[in-house]
Amino acid sequence: MASTDKPVDTEYSRPTSSAQAPAGVDLFKFDVILRFLLFAASLVSVVVIVTGNETKYIPLPRPAKFRYSPAFVYFVAALSVAGLYSIITTLASLYAIKNPALKAKLLLYFILWDALILGIIASATGTAGGVAYVGLKGNKHVNWNKICNVYDKFCRHVGASVAVALFGSIVTVLLIWISAYSLHSRVPK
Repeated sequence: MASTDKPVDTEYSRPTSSAQAPAGVDLFKFDVILRFLLFAASLVSVVVIVTGNETKYIPLPRPAKFRYSPAFVYFVAALSVAGLYSIITTLASLYAIKNPALKAKLLLYFILWDALILGIIASATGTAGGVAYVGLKGNKHVNWNKICNVYDKFCRHVGASVAVALFGSIVTVLLIWISAYSLHSRVPK
């Protein structure tokens, strides 16, 4: 007797069992912790640079404030945006922990938006760091004198703020890495 069954090409056939897509690695709790650290770094950085006002009497009173430098104003604005972003994404991560169906979609969005925020934080940190370096060392080629020997408190505040912002950009890199790893682990092999 001849068989009426057709040969099945196993390479292109779908599995008959009810196999689901792999759940992947769930790092959303670690994600929430890192997003909270990003918020804390942004907040501390903004507060430290904003409170670093100093006035010296060189025969007349000359104040040093972050508002007097466009680089520092950009720094404050960028880190304020990063702080607001970290609050919103922390809430989204907490929501994803409670509603696991949204995790894969949120991971993709987190990678994209985290990369954008990283660019903003890194550019603001680099800009403020460059201006702070000129304030610390000066530039003899263009006759810019150093000012940190006069405004030492203000320069310490700026330096600490830039250092904390650099920590925030490292945290953002870690956020991108764990989101990419979690998304990669959800791809069926």
